[in-house]
Amino acid sequence: MTDHASSEAPLHTEVLVIGGGPAGAAAGYWLARHGHDVTVVERKTFPRDKTCGDGLTPRAVHQLNEMGLAEPLAKYHRYSGLRATGMGRSLELEWPSHPVYPQHGYVVRRRELDQLVAENAQRAGATLLLGHEAIQPIVERGFVRGATVATNGTTREVHAKYVVVADGANSRFGRSLGTFRTREWPYGTAIRTYWQSPRHAEPWIESALDVKDRNGNPMPGYGWIFPVGDGTVNIGVGLLSTFRDFKSVNTTHLLDAYAHQVAERWEIDPGNPECKATSGRIPMGGSVGPNAGPSFLVVGDAAGSVNPFNGEGIDYAYETARIAAQVLHEALVTNDPSLLQQYPRQIDEEYGEYFKVARLFARIIGRPALMRELTRVGLQSRTLMEWVLRIMANLLRDDEKGPAELAYKAAAKIVKLAPNA
Repeated sequence: MTDHASSEAPLHTEVLVIGGGPAGAAAGYWLARHGHDVTVVERKTFPRDKTCGDGLTPRAVHQLNEMGLAEPLAKYHRYSGLRATGMGRSLELEWPSHPVYPQHGYVVRRRELDQLVAENAQRAGATLLLGHEAIQPIVERGFVRGATVATNGTTREVHAKYVVVADGANSRFGRSLGTFRTREWPYGTAIRTYWQSPRHAEPWIESALDVKDRNGNPMPGYGWIFPVGDGTVNIGVGLLSTFRDFKSVNTTHLLDAYAHQVAERWEIDPGNPECKATSGRIPMGGSVGPNAGPSFLVVGDAAGSVNPFNGEGIDYAYETARIAAQVLHEALVTNDPSLLQQYPRQIDEEYGEYFKVARLFARIIGRPALMRELTRVGLQSRTLMEWVLRIMANLLRDDEKGPAELAYKAAAKIVKLAPNA
């Protein structure tokens, strides 16, 4: 926006969604399906890239199927589960069976996935404004009633009864409304890029539990290799803030060291990636709040809705957006704004305990020696790692109580006694 920016006529909508990524596009889709006038503003234009592993878990695939995207998804690379590696060992673990979620995932580049979901919202009836940045909220008598948006040197006011904040991990718009991250809770950082590999169509995504820096020192995080199925693999590393020396780690060097570590096995040229690596910071475990105000709700990464067990955020973006859309639908049809306060309660009911267990786990593995020992023990037992996968991917079952469910319940009981870590 410049000093000479001109203004366009105001736009009026029932719900304004700030951000057209996974959470914003899903919110737009579900609100449109409920029959509401919804406008989604997205700062960038599609296709656009995001720092991400590009892996869709069974939970994410379920939400995409629910949005009518099963057929377009089927053209992308489908995979069967996770190969866990570490200490010279590897275990191939199929996704566990579940009454709700499928037993497969997909790898889809975010530049394609986000456009697919946003255009699907548009087809459902949402108005999608690309290249429109929400620069400041419109506040009337203490209530957020839309935003001033800028595009191509012009500004326009978009007035709305309710606002959904879905502008991602950095969430400038959320911060302007008073959201903040609980700094004591763990967060992550991730870096990734693509390499050409003849193994680009493997049926497993791979996670390395023994990432080392250039000097061979173990790091508390994990490396990933996600076959994209298009001649390339997405290779990245994620690191947790619970590591004592977290801030001193050069993630570019760490990714380079990891690429050299896996180069021979994955037949990549570690010094010749397809493009420059991108990195990002990831708030986790519901660490950003408040996630509701009198006339706004916060969803996805903007609310820190990322699983601290594995850094997965796409499924939680879709899920929190769907919950928010249902709450807003009820508030609109009953003309009762107080119903927005159901959203934080529903989010806490759905994720509160699980995220607390995961945050505690993130603290534990911040100690490299302990991480090494857990990896050594885990990779010696397929059964144990199958339990771990079910817990870490949040694929626990309500209809039966297997060993994974019992182990998780035991951890949840311990966490109830712990301070809110």
